[in-house]
Amino acid sequence: MDRLLPLIVVVPLLGAALLAGAGRWMARPVAETVGCLCAAASAGLAAAALAGGPYVVWAGDWRPVDGHGVGIVLTGDRTGTGLAALTSLLVVTVLAYAWRYFDEPPRGHTGSFPALILLFQAGMCGFALTGDLFNAFVFFELMGVVGYALTGYRVEEARPVQGALAFGFVNSLGGYASLLGIALLYARTGELGMAQAGRELDALGRPDALVLASLVLVLTGLLIKAAAVPFHFWLPDAHAVAPTPVCMLLSGVMVEMGVYGAARVYVTVFAGPGGVPAEDFRRALTVLGLLTALTGAALCWQQRHLKRLLAFSTVAHTGLFLAGLAALEPDGVTGVFLYVLGHAGVKAALFACTGALLDRYGGVDEHRLHGRAREMRGVGVLYVAGGLALAGLPPFGTALGKALAEEQAAWLTALYVVVSAVTGGAVLRAAARVFLGAGPREEDECGAPETTGDQEEPETERRVRRLPSLMATVAALLLTGALAVGTVPALARGAAGAARAFTDHAGYAATVLDGTHAAPGAGHPSPWWSPAGVGLGLLSALLATGLAALGVRGAVPARRWAAPLRRLHSGHVGDYVAWAAAGIGLLSALVLWPGG
Repeated sequence: MDRLLPLIVVVPLLGAALLAGAGRWMARPVAETVGCLCAAASAGLAAAALAGGPYVVWAGDWRPVDGHGVGIVLTGDRTGTGLAALTSLLVVTVLAYAWRYFDEPPRGHTGSFPALILLFQAGMCGFALTGDLFNAFVFFELMGVVGYALTGYRVEEARPVQGALAFGFVNSLGGYASLLGIALLYARTGELGMAQAGRELDALGRPDALVLASLVLVLTGLLIKAAAVPFHFWLPDAHAVAPTPVCMLLSGVMVEMGVYGAARVYVTVFAGPGGVPAEDFRRALTVLGLLTALTGAALCWQQRHLKRLLAFSTVAHTGLFLAGLAALEPDGVTGVFLYVLGHAGVKAALFACTGALLDRYGGVDEHRLHGRAREMRGVGVLYVAGGLALAGLPPFGTALGKALAEEQAAWLTALYVVVSAVTGGAVLRAAARVFLGAGPREEDECGAPETTGDQEEPETERRVRRLPSLMATVAALLLTGALAVGTVPALARGAAGAARAFTDHAGYAATVLDGTHAAPGAGHPSPWWSPAGVGLGLLSALLATGLAALGVRGAVPARRWAAPLRRLHSGHVGDYVAWAAAGIGLLSALVLWPGG
């Protein structure tokens, strides 16, 4: 299997090259079948790697000599292969969902959309598997560039281009920051491999200014991709204009890759005695996690544009992931891993249902759709289920992950319950209005189309009169997957083993450089449901339902109290770049806090 590990990245790259070169001569069903087969083959390889390992593959067999080397390494540990498998499975569902999209692609570009999706998959899988900092940057930038193109896929319209430019400018700034940080680390250690650089820093014994600056700059690029506050401004603008299948990937797995990258780089490179003290990193992730979770929840509640509502929900849950990872304890990391798995299925399913509304009614405005979707009962049931899962209702995987992660501290419990209730309540409120016609019809208010959602265009050639069964089937399968995360004990045991290996700084270096594999932890109880976790999940779901009922009746204003936060999201790229620069200053202050 170690020889087949690179194929997880190579297969989608080859499929994208085939579609880019020969797609113009392929019929659309053939091009889309090729895309699905390549994505599925990569998913199968990732699943096979996940079942064994860990695997270490040196490209060209350029192995280190005396701990030093110039070779490029792929590391197939359980966390990396698990993320690659999740990414590939989500890509398969996205390509299946998109089968009915873009009915009239530009002449000569029949295979362009599946080709871009496969490139996106290759970038994400490569980032999850690489053990080399520079190649992590390359894969992340490949992912970003393709993300810009997919966001502005409808290039003939102004708003998608504007959203793609905001995406591109802010994320390019993050890329430059990460590249500069990698260069500073290379200047100090002479290594680009994560394991080698970590050992070189360990030999130094204490961090210096160059090392601290390197961590801040590398984290900047990763946290921009993760849409952490105040780096998050690009994400809702991109989601509002990106095609629905693209939103499923951006929220389902790309943002989580940024969170994974931040934790991976710290643990493997900077967590030793010559790196950055754990309390400094913990402080930075805790503060940013709090800001991100609360800001995202507040803005999620006040949205009427359904795609922006879900985008701000993603921002809020990114904050929960960061806060849960801050301590880098195996139990908390296990919870976050399971939360990410459940969230990917739930969020992708909710976007799939929102896309169905857009294609049927030509809009995603909660007020304009009031009561119009009564006929779409099946989609309404899926939407409600997704809202409850987002709120943490057992036995969904989001609830199990939440139950395990929030046990680390009382304040974390309160944060998880409140944010889950608010984001889930916002989705349930929208579902009640759109699918049931509950509450009074809101008077239309003047506003920009990106905030009202009343000038969206269907993403198919024309409005669908009858929802294609494949769209609803994909959403149902995604929710079923999220449910499996919370009901299959083997997944929780696997996540626990991956978390223990993930948080082992010395063990990672030993695996990559020495070829030794740590034995599975013995004596660790298998993580599973506890009475307190079930109770807190039911509490957050009950609070979400109550908030939705109050929101439908207008008892909880949806915009006035969050107006200051809303005004910060101006849509101007210059403002977003300025906030990103401010975020670098905030991150620097948190990491370099005197006396930390």
